[in-house]
Amino acid sequence: MKLLVVEDEKALAQGLKFNFEQEGYSVLTAEDGPTALNYFRECYETEKDNIDLVILDLMLPGMSGYEIAKEIRRIDEVVPILVLSARELSEDKAYAFDCGTDQYMTKPFALPELLSRVKNLLKRKSVVRPVPVETRKLPALYHFGNVTVDFEAFEVEVDGERKSLTNLELRLLKYFIEHEGMVLTRTQILDDVWGEQSAFVTTRTIDNFVLRLRKLVESNPAEPVHIVSVRGAGYRFMPEEASE
Repeated sequence: MKLLVVEDEKALAQGLKFNFEQEGYSVLTAEDGPTALNYFRECYETEKDNIDLVILDLMLPGMSGYEIAKEIRRIDEVVPILVLSARELSEDKAYAFDCGTDQYMTKPFALPELLSRVKNLLKRKSVVRPVPVETRKLPALYHFGNVTVDFEAFEVEVDGERKSLTNLELRLLKYFIEHEGMVLTRTQILDDVWGEQSAFVTTRTIDNFVLRLRKLVESNPAEPVHIVSVRGAGYRFMPEEASE
């Protein structure tokens, strides 16, 4: 497993590198954003030599950790990103998560906890990376939970109330249903649902459309049970609510 440590404090970066290598990881270090992104792109393009996890400081020279996280997410929507920062405010943490990071630790930190988090993130990554599957053939009327989708009428019926769908809303909902249970990245969704138009659409558009679908089909859009988020990866469609 290869880790990328983005940290401008040399002593800390070398200490992290030493301890991770003792755990059997291969480690690259970068002191600034451009260097980190160059490393990441080079490894990503090699395919067999990908970065498996990024440890990211937020306060860096020239380019913030937030910007780095956004750029990494444009390249790879699955690779885990763990923030290691002296920033302790809740708004700093919230913005880091909005930029696509997976976990957040504040400095000073306990090394055993950091090693444990890295191990668990890598274990999760190994089962989250999506694998293509054949799409399902769907009937004209499809039922899940308390929802009936009428593909021919471009409508959904929820608890007896019928609601109209736009063409793109229907296409996106159908795409989720066809890939039931599969983790779908935003890039996959853009390519498969928006097609040639994807060059003019951002991943934020996907999030907005998902919010619209949730308002149409979820009993509580704030706590979705059918179109669920998978942090750091994308979305998954679950026809039935998971039992606790």
